Amino acid sequence: MDKRSLSIAGHRTSIALEPEFWAALEAMAAEKSQTMAGLIREIDESRETANLSSATRLAVLRWYQQRDAGRTSA
Repeated sequence: MDKRSLSIAGHRTSIALEPEFWAALEAMAAEKSQTMAGLIREIDESRETANLSSATRLAVLRWYQQRDAGRTSA
């Protein structure tokens, strides 16, 4: 696990994720032309789970699923 600290909506928080999830978040942020903090803030604001780390993993999963769906329909 790799634990990182950042500021979201004016408060400090930390998220512990596997390195592969951090790499995927970096790719997601680059694709959206966002900072990592901006992307995680967006995930935080729309999450439906109590745990930000879990919500982040689910956001990465959805991102990959949407990419795969775009490839199969092309």
